Amino acid sequence: MSAPTESAEALRIAYSPCPNDTFVFDAWAHGRIPGAPALDVTFADIDITNGMAERGEFDVLKVSYAVLPYVLDSYALLPCGGALGRGCGPLVLTREAGAGGTSPLEPSREPGGLTGRTVAVPSERSTAYLLFRLWAADTVPGGVGEIVVMPFHEIMPAVRDGKVDAGLVIHEARFTYRNYGLHKLADLGEYWERTTGLPIPLGAIIARRSLGAERLRALADAARTSVRAAWDDPEASRGYVLEHAQEMDPSVADQHIGLYVNEFTADLGDDGYAAVRGLLTRAAAEGLVPPLGPNALDFP
Repeated sequence: MSAPTESAEALRIAYSPCPNDTFVFDAWAHGRIPGAPALDVTFADIDITNGMAERGEFDVLKVSYAVLPYVLDSYALLPCGGALGRGCGPLVLTREAGAGGTSPLEPSREPGGLTGRTVAVPSERSTAYLLFRLWAADTVPGGVGEIVVMPFHEIMPAVRDGKVDAGLVIHEARFTYRNYGLHKLADLGEYWERTTGLPIPLGAIIARRSLGAERLRALADAARTSVRAAWDDPEASRGYVLEHAQEMDPSVADQHIGLYVNEFTADLGDDGYAAVRGLLTRAAAEGLVPPLGPNALDFP
């Protein structure tokens, strides 16, 4: 679960085994960033790291942007290392018509067909879920029915097997859902970009405020340097990426990295911060998250 380190003072960090995270953190985790603090790495899916952040269990974590309103009193948002982008949003998937299950959706696959239906989601504290709720409020008359939380890798089989009527999927499922005979009902990234013009804020890197401004800036520098090192020599991270990619096809891992590691990973910039504020402001207006304070996203 944890990668060994030599330093007793290593920072405890938790991020997912997904290719974008292992690609981003490879150089730093393996001591190839001069002057960067050593890391004691724990791998966990983002729904678990969200809970870790709410309990204050680690020094640095990769979390969903959707959890920020609950943790920013204790943690600061780093301006780099996370995942935002365009054309990389979550998908809502349904079975093919007649593919089985107890309550198949209408063959038209119209969003309204989700009214009162059961939908599997990877977390109720995720950007994907916030986007889904915002989209459903606009497009599903009467609202969806039961929400079932399950690990994201179980969602497509559950939709295929008729255990749920639809699934909200993330990550490499964008590239593999057709292998399960599933149909794309909606691309929530397209919905978000069409309605806001902004990139999609997915995963954030946060660090304890108690580390102090100087150390927080050093962490941001290390994360940014690690990203650039990965771009400069992609092959250096290949073993680390594939070791933790849960038997993912290498070509899919490459697509995953290409989609989720981009200019916003190196620096959020004005558009990145606007996207984060925009998502959390809209979600707060719908009662999905607490409102952010005026300076909550400021970095020391």
